[in-house]
Amino acid sequence: MFQSFDEITDFSRSAMRVAQLRAGFAEAGIDGFLVPRADEHQGEYIAPSAARLQWLTGFSGSAGMALVLADKAVIFVDGRYTLQVRSQVDLSVFTPESSVEMPLAEWLRQNASGLRIGFDPWLHTLGEVRALRQALESTGGALVALKANPVDRIWNERPAPPKGAVSVQPEALAGKSAAEKLAELQAAIGEGGGDYAVLTDPSSVAWTFNIRGSDVSHTPLPLSFALIGRDGRHSLFIDPDKLDSAATAHLSALCELAAPEAFERVLRSAAKGARVLLDPSLGADRIAALVTEAGGTVVEKPDPARVPRARKNEAEIAGSRAAHRRDGAAITSFLHWLDNQTPGSVTEIEAAETLEAFRAQAAEKDGMPLRDVSFDTIAGSGPNGAIVHYRVNRESNRPLGAGELFLIDSGAQYQDGTTDITRTVPIGTPSEEMRQRFTLVLKGMIAIATARFPKGTRGVDIDVLARIALWKAGLDYAHGTGHGVGAYLAVHEGPVSISRRGMAVIETGMILSDEPGYYREGAYGIRIENLILTQAPSPIEGGDLPMHAFETLTFAPIDRRLIVPSMLERSERLWIDNYHAEVRALLTPLLESAAAEWLGAMTQPLEG
Repeated sequence: MFQSFDEITDFSRSAMRVAQLRAGFAEAGIDGFLVPRADEHQGEYIAPSAARLQWLTGFSGSAGMALVLADKAVIFVDGRYTLQVRSQVDLSVFTPESSVEMPLAEWLRQNASGLRIGFDPWLHTLGEVRALRQALESTGGALVALKANPVDRIWNERPAPPKGAVSVQPEALAGKSAAEKLAELQAAIGEGGGDYAVLTDPSSVAWTFNIRGSDVSHTPLPLSFALIGRDGRHSLFIDPDKLDSAATAHLSALCELAAPEAFERVLRSAAKGARVLLDPSLGADRIAALVTEAGGTVVEKPDPARVPRARKNEAEIAGSRAAHRRDGAAITSFLHWLDNQTPGSVTEIEAAETLEAFRAQAAEKDGMPLRDVSFDTIAGSGPNGAIVHYRVNRESNRPLGAGELFLIDSGAQYQDGTTDITRTVPIGTPSEEMRQRFTLVLKGMIAIATARFPKGTRGVDIDVLARIALWKAGLDYAHGTGHGVGAYLAVHEGPVSISRRGMAVIETGMILSDEPGYYREGAYGIRIENLILTQAPSPIEGGDLPMHAFETLTFAPIDRRLIVPSMLERSERLWIDNYHAEVRALLTPLLESAAAEWLGAMTQPLEG
């Protein structure tokens, strides 16, 4: 198994640890300290050695921030984790707060007048620090950069940094050589008015150098920094223990290799009198300080690899299509298996384990091994399905009971592509309310899948399409509608998203998720998710402008038993019927006979 179901969260010692943290405030000259869910790379995917927030609080979500003051402690999370956080932290120690309704900077303005708040400058971005500093200084307080993280001082059993092996991604799958990519980045640095760019995001490093790593769970990242020079002088800072002879030979032909400990020294030397590009939303505040202390100038520009990485080339697109075909066969085989189990006889863990086994079988049959799952499978039955990012463990594990909904959100890492799919299925007979709300979610998913939009459109511009049917019924969901997806890289890939905060332009070749949902606390959750590929703008008959469209990459049946056909427009019924016909045609040759027969029944045209 690529995932463990052992309980990894524990808040039983939070009170003691918070007391130990506070004991060091006076010596550090601070009144409080910030503990983010972040590492030096500011990524969503962190190693156990960087899981300071979880160690201190017990909270295991992928985003969050704790503020520990002398007399109170607050943990900030977004809408994905409002339920989860209350079950994972000691509520007598930490008060949960919405990072959407009350952002940390605003909370500081209202509640931290005159206080000196310490922070680790390696764990906060340049842009984040600017906002927090302004908030505190407006009340007579101060944001204080500390040389050493006080959490590390009290974390006696902190794991060692990872040393995951690095592999070379074949050019046939990458679609472009690393040398070509570096040349493009050099040109972008020049256009941005810089002499160098610092790549802090391991996804960008992996993409640029055509390598993959194994430093964090489920995402093939090599934790490392890169310094890219406009003049062709490049340095990669990575633990040499991660590199075998093949990886060393590949990388040595492209750049200077150095240990991570050399990063500060080399950056200081390069930055003297130079202009260094740094992404303010990704780059650590400490990196900006190193540049300015050395006499250089920080040029705040987006990571030059981020958009090119998101615009998939033809080889990456072909790989993604192949990955989704085999993944669709695995998902369909699993759904067939599940449909033949007696209600109450299967648990959430058994379902997740069985799905992974089907994926491994499909991958082996197709000759493209399953490298990992792309995230811990979200397998939520009944009320657990209402927890947006629920992670089943041996304590929370429950059977899939009759009359419940079962939400399963999962994905795979194949060397040719990354997948992410959610299906919601009835266990036994669903209620009419479940069917109606499922249909409202489906309408939103179809609205995104069939959208046409002009060049320059952002995710925020189309997010409403997925919500309008729910809004008309007085309903909504507290997460984004879609995120970018990498090519055998991060399943959550920036900069593009379909959400209220999706300010990046959606461009040709970008792969996104399409996953509206609905969650009734304590009862059930509904989410339907496909991945979609952005197509180049094309003319519309009688129109004035060419328009982008989406191609659906994910193929697996959407449960017809949860659809109320009368709630769908004719065009929506036509879309689901056409989609199911394509699913049937594409997957039937890949399935065992019983699963193929089941799929045929599950993909018949809707009535009404």
